[in-house]
Amino acid sequence: MLWGAGDPRPAKAETDYQILDFDDLNGWAADDHRAALSAFMETCPDLKDQDWRTLCAIAPSFGDATLFFELLFRPVEISDKRAALFTGYFEPEMNGSRVKTARFRYPVYRKPPEVREGTLWKSRREIETTDIMKNRGLEIAWVDDPTALFFTQIQGSGRIRLQDGSYIRLGYRASNGFRYRSVGAELVRRGIYKSHQVSAKVIGTWVRRNGAAGEELLRHNPGYVFFRVIRNVPAHKGPLGAMNRPLTKLRSAAVDPRYVKLGAPVWIEKRGADPINQLFIAQDTGSAIKGAQRADIFFGTGEAAGQAAGRLRDPGRMIVLLPIQRAYALLPETVM
Repeated sequence: MLWGAGDPRPAKAETDYQILDFDDLNGWAADDHRAALSAFMETCPDLKDQDWRTLCAIAPSFGDATLFFELLFRPVEISDKRAALFTGYFEPEMNGSRVKTARFRYPVYRKPPEVREGTLWKSRREIETTDIMKNRGLEIAWVDDPTALFFTQIQGSGRIRLQDGSYIRLGYRASNGFRYRSVGAELVRRGIYKSHQVSAKVIGTWVRRNGAAGEELLRHNPGYVFFRVIRNVPAHKGPLGAMNRPLTKLRSAAVDPRYVKLGAPVWIEKRGADPINQLFIAQDTGSAIKGAQRADIFFGTGEAAGQAAGRLRDPGRMIVLLPIQRAYALLPETVM
């Protein structure tokens, strides 16, 4: 997901804070805290407050990752009276070419210079069916699947796998300013599927089977995303999150930065099918991630990651790990 920064001070008057013990965290002792510490160190250099900087300076010298978290942090449950919700996201991967061919004919565009973030420009239909983008040299590459490109735009980042085995990594640059309209909901409205049947895979299959009508369905969503090329992230690492650092599969999460400081460890207890009890690092944000108990879990790159992420929509609870003094400073003063 994309965008944002913040500090976990009260975003609303009804925000509550409760300090817990590590024994209160279900499954804490069984987790791989070394993996979480490795992800934490990925974004430590970007934490500027003195208490966080001190922890980042100490972290490399700790031989015991569990001891690092238990000695220097306190678990804090932050509540804004809204129910917890956990979803998943991923980095799509497309097959592509640096030149247009009969197979690779769907362009991935850079931002046109006249586009201004936050203002309306041309709709998806105008971008795809008129000459507005022609002969301007804005193509980053060409891909073979319009649905994969569509969902890469929704995710805000992705990778293009070229025929020689190399990759082009894409990052969000700008949008045309139109709000997203669900093509899945449109298929339900047309009576083609029931709501419980719709998924990214189902949409992709329908688009491929229906040719021009399938591509026209995607234009039901007028929103369009332009990309930039990310050049300094190795292929084995994840995409850049909101902190402009690579995300880590099943260790990075997108949060609402009004409640959770970006870079903070967050303990997630996801219920439902395939429960998760694990320490993540809040390294990303997203336009749909709103609330103190709302998080989006990063599942990695590619089709399998996308399928796993798409199945996730479960309740649970999220606990933020904060430096000790910062944790206790959140509690209301006791009236004597």
